[in-house]
Amino acid sequence: MAINLNKDTVYRAAKPKDKDYFISDGGGLNLVVGKNGTKIWKLIFTYEGKRKKLSFGVYPDTTLEAARRKAEEARQRIADGFDPSEARREIKAARQLAKINDNRVNAGLPIIDSFADVTRQWLDSIAHLTSATTHQKKASRIERLAFPVLGNKPIKEIKSADVLAALKPMIEKQQLETAHRLHAEISAIFAYAIVHNFTDYDPSQPVAKQIPAQKVKHRAAVIEPKAVGQLLRDISNYNGTFVVQSAFRLSPLLFQRPGEIRQMLWADVDLAAKEWRPYISKTDFHHIVPLSTQARAILEAIQPLTGGGQYVFPLAVAMAGQCRITPSERPLNRLAMNRM
Repeated sequence: MAINLNKDTVYRAAKPKDKDYFISDGGGLNLVVGKNGTKIWKLIFTYEGKRKKLSFGVYPDTTLEAARRKAEEARQRIADGFDPSEARREIKAARQLAKINDNRVNAGLPIIDSFADVTRQWLDSIAHLTSATTHQKKASRIERLAFPVLGNKPIKEIKSADVLAALKPMIEKQQLETAHRLHAEISAIFAYAIVHNFTDYDPSQPVAKQIPAQKVKHRAAVIEPKAVGQLLRDISNYNGTFVVQSAFRLSPLLFQRPGEIRQMLWADVDLAAKEWRPYISKTDFHHIVPLSTQARAILEAIQPLTGGGQYVFPLAVAMAGQCRITPSERPLNRLAMNRM
């Protein structure tokens, strides 16, 4: 196959005609002279039975020597079984993607097909399954703990070692419950990515065995009748503030968790209907707790003291560090503390 057929003077002297024409330099390299005077280097080749063209630039900006060098490189790739035009398209697409990602980063958005990008899509897909509060906690945990290590990585390139690196700080601090929870969420993100063709496997699976099992400390339940009786006597004999006394006395009448009683709101209490309706964010539902005569009596006794505030037991809430006591509730606490 003859190549380098002409000297540079042939191409420099080429004039436009009534229609476009080709000047062959051999080996498929041609200078296409347009009827408007433009001169463009093009390689014409056959790949897998299809005739294709590949442009190398405008002459004389792209010199004859440069065009020949590019043509030789393209012919070598064809001989090695690669389509040079496809490679060029991939490079062009990569440059366009890089530009788009730069714009996204400047706009505060995650890189396309990154772990952060797929995570956002996964979070949107499950938003209807949980309450807004729970969903926000999940998103916040992933952003704070996983994104610093995994966020900008293309999800296809993430390896098991990367996932372990994200979980390692929690393992070292013995925050094992958080580590297990985050690992489960990362695995769910990869399951979503596999189904939607973002990646082919879940690199978080081998990491599961690297997280130590959490040792759960069970609090012994009071189940013996004598022990229950002693507990009730202890509650009756408690000499703390009137507010805390009332909270203790109400607990065995309602059988609710201490935190829920501690944060009881007057807005949820209906003494006339003999009901307490606390809002449970996890299920997005108002739980109905019947109030017995004894429970109503306790609430009616404390209502003159704390009924003007938000919480039924503001002092108990403050002691547990669950909230700030409003100015209107502070005098109620002082009054309650005097009734010991």
